[in-house]
Amino acid sequence: MAEIIRIQSISQLHAMMGFEKPTHPLISVIDVSKWEIGKEWVGVKAVSDLYSIALKDASCGLEYGRNTYDFGEGVLMFTAPNQTLLKTKEQALGEVQGWMIFFHPDMIRNTPLGQLIDNYHFFSYDIHEALHLSEIEQHTLGECVNLISKEIKARIDNHSQRVIVSTLELLLNYSQRYYERQFSTRSAQNKDVVSQFERLLKEYYSAGKFAELGVPQIEYFSDNIHLSPNYLSDLLKKETGVSAKDHISTFIVEKAKVLLLSDADSISGVAYKLGFNYPHYFSRLFKSKTGLTPQEYREMN
Repeated sequence: MAEIIRIQSISQLHAMMGFEKPTHPLISVIDVSKWEIGKEWVGVKAVSDLYSIALKDASCGLEYGRNTYDFGEGVLMFTAPNQTLLKTKEQALGEVQGWMIFFHPDMIRNTPLGQLIDNYHFFSYDIHEALHLSEIEQHTLGECVNLISKEIKARIDNHSQRVIVSTLELLLNYSQRYYERQFSTRSAQNKDVVSQFERLLKEYYSAGKFAELGVPQIEYFSDNIHLSPNYLSDLLKKETGVSAKDHISTFIVEKAKVLLLSDADSISGVAYKLGFNYPHYFSRLFKSKTGLTPQEYREMN
């Protein structure tokens, strides 16, 4: 099995890239055009303890998970700690233009952004779900990157962390806005995904898998639709106003209504058919959606 390299710090990252020592221990802005990747790094897997944000404008030969991607346009990609990346091709100086920001979790620890970072779901999107930016959007994010870069190069003082982190948060908020724009402009594709999700949910029920395997998780649908769980959930929420979890819960309650009125099974039996090992969880869900317990619903109808 090939060795997997663990990147634990900004200093280690700079050393691997052949760059000078970083001017800040917890964050770095990299000019991609100055990054040369020799054949010795092709095929080497790396797991990073760092967050990264990368804008590249040319084919970059990147493998993420089980898939390989080549981009011909400018795209913005995000990775969180503990994700595995692998380079699939060499890269000459000046071959790819763009920038990359790497920052250690300690950079945002004990800051408001540290509490909110998990809300930026795109850090766990798949690479093929990258954000495609317009020139104006690239320029706006570039201004944020330039501010961070200048602050990193300046003398560190009592205000440095707050200024850097607040600018980083601004960049992420712009990215959140641009992702919502991307969801909106791909409405036809998104509706197809919603249809696939609903079809898979119906087929899962028809095949008796609720009783056999339990209530399906978002990963079941994302694996079949070939999207990451967070991307699929965000897409459904943007397109329908309802999260994947709520889609599934509403489906269960609608099926439960039919079973409660047409099935001789006990409330527990209905619960088991719908994937609940503990009937009181089913009753709690049913009441939260209808205002009635399953028994009250059965008696009233």
